[in-house]
Amino acid sequence: MAAVFPAWIMVTILVLEASLVMGGFQASLKLERRIPLVSHEVELGRLREFDRLRHGRLLQSSGGVVDFPVRGTYDPFLVGLYYTKLQIGSPPKEYYVQIDTGSDVLWIGCNSCNGCPESSGLQIELNLYDPGSSSTSSLVSCSDQRCNAGVQSSDSGCSGQGNQCSYTFQYGDGSGTSGYYVADLLHISTILEGSMTANSTAPIMFGCSVLQTGDLTKSDRAVDGIFGFGQQSLSVISQLSSQGIAPRVFSHCLRGKNGGGGILVFGEILEPNMVYTPLVPSQPHYNLDLRSISVGGQVLSIDPSVFSTSSSQGTIVDSGTTLAYLADEAYDAFVDAITKTVSQTVRPVLSKGNQCYLITSSVTDIFPQVSLNFAGAASLILNPPDYLVQQNSIGGAAVWCIGFQKIQGQGITILGDLVLKDKIIVYDLANQRIGWTDYDCSMSVNVSANLNSGRTEFVNAGQMSNDGSSPDQLQSIIASLLNMIMLAALLFS
Repeated sequence: MAAVFPAWIMVTILVLEASLVMGGFQASLKLERRIPLVSHEVELGRLREFDRLRHGRLLQSSGGVVDFPVRGTYDPFLVGLYYTKLQIGSPPKEYYVQIDTGSDVLWIGCNSCNGCPESSGLQIELNLYDPGSSSTSSLVSCSDQRCNAGVQSSDSGCSGQGNQCSYTFQYGDGSGTSGYYVADLLHISTILEGSMTANSTAPIMFGCSVLQTGDLTKSDRAVDGIFGFGQQSLSVISQLSSQGIAPRVFSHCLRGKNGGGGILVFGEILEPNMVYTPLVPSQPHYNLDLRSISVGGQVLSIDPSVFSTSSSQGTIVDSGTTLAYLADEAYDAFVDAITKTVSQTVRPVLSKGNQCYLITSSVTDIFPQVSLNFAGAASLILNPPDYLVQQNSIGGAAVWCIGFQKIQGQGITILGDLVLKDKIIVYDLANQRIGWTDYDCSMSVNVSANLNSGRTEFVNAGQMSNDGSSPDQLQSIIASLLNMIMLAALLFS
């Protein structure tokens, strides 16, 4: 006799299957493309100009796994940015802020702002923060301990007038912002015990911008503010860490193929092949000790002092830079070595001052591997697409150019997205080191968070859903339920 399934059982199965298929199991930290791709005809000069402005800002800026929704774009021929949405205040209000590893402070345009953009080409709604509309907002005085810590790192100041802690950031591209500090509640989603999420709040101190100048006033890529990911005490990651809410480590994996995207987490992405090198101590940015460069297995003849770190030189990891930049004395040796290696196979050409090559086959078959060798015997291996960018085509031949650029008259080396893409990058502030490994950034990752309480938490960041349940969990529940249903059908048939 065939088993007869009660209607409630069939409904339960359909509801569970629908929740699995339609529940929106997005990788909760995948980066979304917001600007359409453009032609590969974009000149390197345009990218250099964007990076020049970005470097001005960089060089002159004197409980669990926290999950922020991240949007943005990376493409060598598209000037984009990565940004996230924060919820601040009571009641909470949403703000879009650029993710910036080259600065420390989170600041948002205030309701009294002069020069803040009113619209954005990123198709997002801009909002101004109003301290008076949040019941949990408070001003930060000059006597506040956090203000004093900011004074030591030049991230805050006090004139004595009104006893109000303030800031002024002047960037090298001529833009700037100034304002005062406020304290309010940041609403966050914390992934707990590897599978569940908890919505909570944390008090943070951030800047309330009342004046913006220069490029910060433009609307084409406007956001509500800047989210500084630096190591100083006023950065949000440092504030959350001191409260035991997040670990002092964050990681990203930027996808370089198939439309971009990637992953960003407050926590350490775990992979067995990670390579780590120490951060140079007592530096305001993420400085690494670059020792040498190898092309095709041959170490270039560059004086090691070229890469030493001082107030005017050093090697900086910066995900906000599109291309990559070599210290003045190292650039020519690098380009000459590449050209010498491939000169018998491709035709070298100069395009508007850039060293380029006419290629009729795959670049990976022709061009050598490059190795950036750091302290601790840690090497960052670059395949040809990690240091070359494709420009256009001439007579059926593709034009590929050296993506590394020279910073005239400066000893700064900057590793931007060109070399960081398709790799897991871990910024381990607690242990003062940076790690990396090649990775398919379209895949999910395992994340660990060591909190002040000593508890270690793990989560598969690529599989978390909005409500904190993973597909594997629901599949397991459905499988168990089906087994129970079949057993019941056999017993009562």
